[in-house]
Order: sequence, then C-alpha cells, then structure tokens
Amino acid sequence: MDSTTQTFQRRPLSIKLWPPSQSTRIMLVERMTKNLTAPSVLSRKYGLLSKDEAEEDAKHIEESAFAIANQHYEKEPDGDGSSAVQVYATQSSKLMLEVIKRGPRTKVDGEAIVPEKAIAASENVFDISGGRRAFIDAEEAEELLKPLKAPGNSYKKICFSNRSFGLDAARVAESFLVSVKYELTDVDLSDFVAGRPEAEALEVMNIFSSALEGCKLRCLDLSNNALGEKGVRAFGALLKSQNNLEELYLMNDGISEEAALAVSELLPSTEKLRILHFHNNMTGDEGALAISETVKRSPALEDFQCSSTRVGSDGGVSLCEALSTCSRIKKLDLRDNMFGVEAGVALSKAIHSFADLTEVYLSYLNLEDEGTESLAHALKESAPSLEVLEMAGNDITAKAGAALAACIAAKQFLTKLNLSENELKDEGAMLIGKALEEGHGQLVEVDLSTNSIRRVGARVLAQAVVQKPGFKMLNINANFISEEGLDEVKDIFKTSPNMLGPLDENDPEGEDLDEGADEQGAGNEDELEAKLKDLEIKHEE
Repeated sequence: MDSTTQTFQRRPLSIKLWPPSQSTRIMLVERMTKNLTAPSVLSRKYGLLSKDEAEEDAKHIEESAFAIANQHYEKEPDGDGSSAVQVYATQSSKLMLEVIKRGPRTKVDGEAIVPEKAIAASENVFDISGGRRAFIDAEEAEELLKPLKAPGNSYKKICFSNRSFGLDAARVAESFLVSVKYELTDVDLSDFVAGRPEAEALEVMNIFSSALEGCKLRCLDLSNNALGEKGVRAFGALLKSQNNLEELYLMNDGISEEAALAVSELLPSTEKLRILHFHNNMTGDEGALAISETVKRSPALEDFQCSSTRVGSDGGVSLCEALSTCSRIKKLDLRDNMFGVEAGVALSKAIHSFADLTEVYLSYLNLEDEGTESLAHALKESAPSLEVLEMAGNDITAKAGAALAACIAAKQFLTKLNLSENELKDEGAMLIGKALEEGHGQLVEVDLSTNSIRRVGARVLAQAVVQKPGFKMLNINANFISEEGLDEVKDIFKTSPNMLGPLDENDPEGEDLDEGADEQGAGNEDELEAKLKDLEIKHEE
C-alpha cells in the first residue's frame, strides 16, 4: 500500500519552490543534526554521533542533496520545482541513514573504530532496513532472516522497515518471527509493504500480526503503511495481545475516524504508554474523539504527537480535555491542525497540569490573539523547565505580545523560540526582545521571520541575543527592515556573523497590506524608538 505524504500547512507565500532559501537550507541542516544526535534503535546499534560530528555530517549531506536536486531542476527548468524539492528531501533522508549506519568516526592512532557500546547493542538488534528501498522476495527473505534462528542469538529488537514484503516473503518471515517473538521488546514494521496491492498488503499484515501475537512489546512502530481501518484491524491479533506497550507509532498511516476507533478498541491497555505519535493522518474531529479516549487511558503519557491530522475545533477541544489527565507530559506536538481559539483556550486549561513540560509545538493552529494570550498565561504559571516554544503561523499580533513576553521572560531554560509567520510587527518584536534580555543563558535559536518587523524591532531582537553564551541563530528574514536597519543589525553581529540568519527574503520597501495599517513607516520607527526607553515586561499577578 502506498504511503501518503503531507507537510505542515503554511500560509501562501509568493516564493518559488526551487531553489530553497538559505534559511530553509540552514533549517534542514539543524533538523538533520538533531536527528543524528537523537537516541534511537539504530543509534543503539551503530553508536550515537557527537553534536559536532553530526553538525559537520549534516552540512555535507545538505550540500550533496542540494547539488543533486539542482542538477535535476536544471534538466526541467520550465517545471515548478516540486520534483526537485522531492529529490532534495529523498537524497537528504537517504544520506542521513547512511551516516547513522556508519556510526561515529571515533579514531585511535588514525584508525576508525566502532564504539564498544555499538558492538554490544548490535547483538540485541536485528535490522534489515539498510540499503536501497526495495521489494524483498522469498529467497532473499530466507537469507536475510537466517540470524534470527541462529543458536544462542539474543535479539530483542527487530527492524524490517524500508523493505517491502510480499506474500511469499511474509510466509518465509512467519516462522522466523515465531521463533523469537517471546524474546522481543521492540518491533519496527514501518514502511514494510510499500507498493503492494491492498489485498496483498493486508494479508501480509495478517501474517506478521499472527506470527507476533502474544509477544510482550515495549515499542511498536507501524508507521508509513497507509493502514486505514482495514490495516489496523489486520494487526488486530498483535494489538490485542499488548498490555505493556510504552511506545506506539502510527504516523502517516491513513488513520481515519474508523481507524482511530479501531486502535482504541483493539488496544487492551495503555496504562504504561509513554510515547504516542499520530503525525500526518486524516483523523479529523471524529477521529480525534477516538484518540482522546486512548489518551484518557494513558496516565503515564510523556510524549504526544498529533500533528497534521486535520483536527478542527471540536476534536481539538476533546483532545485537550483528555490531555488534562496526563500530568507527566514532557513533549507535546499538535502542529498543523485547525484548532482555533476555543481549542487553544481548552489547551491552556490542560497545560496547568504539565509541570514537566519541556517542549511544546503549537504552530499553525489558528490560535489568534485570544488563544495565544490564554496559552501564554497558562505556560507562564506552569512548565518551569520549558526549553522549546513554537507558535508560528497563528495570526498573532502585537495585542498578544505583552502576554507572550511575560511568559517568555519567565522561561529561563528556553533553548528555542519560534514565532515566525505571525503579525507581531515592531511593537511585538520589541516586547519579545526585551523579554529575552535578562538571563536565558541556554538560548540557542530565535525565529521571528515573516512578522512585518522593521528597523527598530530587528535591532532590539539582535541586541537581546547577541551576547548569549552558546547562541547560534537569529532568524529575522522575510521582514520589512530598511537598509539602514540591516546595516545596524549586521554591525551588532559583526564579531559573530554566523549567528545572524540569512536576510535574502527581506523587503526593505515592504508595506503592510492589512486593513488600517499605518503607512507612516519612518514615523513609526521614531515613535518606537521613544517607547524603548521605558519598555518593561509586565508580569501578570
């Protein structure tokens, strides 16, 4: 079954699909660096890269992927660039997997070695996901899976991702899985029926499900299989036998209302569930109601992702009310849904329960000022260790700036702040900048791109972050900063120019197109200059 792909919604911008902006390229490098340094089944097998090595590798990967995609684009210059973007993404993913499987380049006397931890971990992990993404036939399956029946093996984790099993290969795999299933703790069957006809894919799922029924898993990944309700029920035997799951991944699986109901129905217990990821599905409001029931039964939940799932206001309210029962939440990702103000307010009530929250991703939720203010007040009074706050693309104006600033000022452990694609303008940017001035010694990245910011707001933001130890990136691209303002900002970063993101999409002559926008640009800057002298962040009592 072909898996589908969906990206976070963005407000339309008048930019070409290819080539990507410098800020986009830098963002990709940062994301790959984070992925390369994140613990995973593969890193436990091959070793975990250091941050410096991962950053170096990520830069090389991006440059190589860009070059290949650019060559592709030059062959069809009349196209819209979408195919080049796909090549860019595919190559980046492919090269990143190769780096992960290469492992860290630790050296002794100039010779590369494999870390001892990686060697030990490989004895417990059986992984056939390497190499090209391809169909696997019965003969190849027999050869690949032989180690599973080897005497004395101690495999606890298996990964069959990236290889497409047909019926013949699945029948071969069945006996191998039965032989080890009671030793298994982690099973990764993501993207393992790609390109197969639906009927064949469902039968393959049934075979794997029956073979693994009764195993006591800690982690199960069924992502990227376009399951739908039929696929979820094909895994019914396996799901019904799981009472100890701690991690469940159902990303990009076509989880509709009916499929979400099936998941809720089939899982006998989620009492121990710590991680639940539903990213990129077509769940909708009704499906969100079913997911909410699963969440309510998951008191140990620490990491919940329900991004890009087409959930509207009613479903959003239901999810947020369910989350209020999960007091251990550390990471919450609800990006790219149609929550609106009402769901934002409901979430603010739940957030009071999240004392351990460290990362919250709330971009592209249509929160507007009212929802944003409600969430800002709630976050200010809770989540003392918050490290990541993302609220991009929510139509936030300077009206909500004071509440946001008070929240940010209180979050002294912030490492990343993303308020891009809003309408904060200079007044809001000044408030945010002032909130960041004191403390915030762990701050690494601030993104206020595409906010109609002019000279004064840009300068306040630059002055607020330039002296932070360990700070890496201020993104104020795609704003309306004058040439004089650009010179001022660059001068602030003259000793550390790499900390200032690209400014290639800035429009010095840009005008606000909103109804009633003030057209006296220069006058605004003079007025804002005066406000700076007495600007304070007002904390709510």
